[in-house]
Order: sequence, then structure tokens, then C-alpha cells
Amino acid sequence: MLDFDLAELYGIETKALNQAVKRNSERFPADFMFELSTKEFENLRSQFVTAKDLTKRRNLPYGFTEHGILMLSSVLNSEIAISVNIDIMRTFNKMRKLIASHIELAQQLENLERSGRKNSQEIQKIWAAIAELYGFQEKENLRRIGF
Repeated sequence: MLDFDLAELYGIETKALNQAVKRNSERFPADFMFELSTKEFENLRSQFVTAKDLTKRRNLPYGFTEHGILMLSSVLNSEIAISVNIDIMRTFNKMRKLIASHIELAQQLENLERSGRKNSQEIQKIWAAIAELYGFQEKENLRRIGF
């Protein structure tokens, strides 16, 4: 999530959130928080033309991973921050479960497809055996009668 989105959720200014993070920089390694590149920021700006925070920013926004957001609760020690963090963590858990269910479904479909291919090969063998038993001949092997 981006710093200005989190600041809005926590009910504080983006500047205050970023200051708290900078004062506690040792709690936010690169895998917890990162600064967006200029290209990423321009892409974001083009997608959200009317967003006030994006047009008046001088610095590039920060993105926070799940662990970074969790760490924010210890930096922003307020009732709102704790409540919001609990809600965000629950949302991450729901997203994780949803993604896992989609992965399971994709695996099941893949197994079914593999099974279907195997079954269709087996069915073809069965039809060939039946044809052989009943003496069916393919048209290519039939002798032509007449002209």
C-alpha cells in the first residue's frame, strides 16, 4: 500500500506518517518499505488524474509491504493505528486464502485436463479394440467394387 493511502486510513497527514517512518528507519528494511521509481510514480499519476496527493507531491511516494504495514502499528502507537492495522492484516489474510483457493482450483483443472487426455487416449484404444473384434475395417482398407 502507498504512504498516502495508509495516512488516510490512519487519519493523519502523509508527511506525519513519513516522518514517523524516517525516525524509526531501522524498523523498515527494504523488504518492508520501498520508494516508488519516477516511472512508477508517473504511471500511477496517469491512472489517478484527480488524486490531490499525487499532483502536489514533491517526493516520490513510499510503498509498504504487509510486514511494513504491520511494523507501522508499533511506530504509530494510537488506537486508530492499531484498529486499522488489524483490519489490514485481516484483509491480507483473506486475500492470501483467496489466492490459494484459485491456485488449488487451477491445479484441479490441470489434473482434470491431464486425466481427460489420458482417458481420451484410453477410449480411442477401446474403440480400436471393439472395431477389431467386430471386424470393422477402415475405408482405406476396403476393396473397391465396380468402376
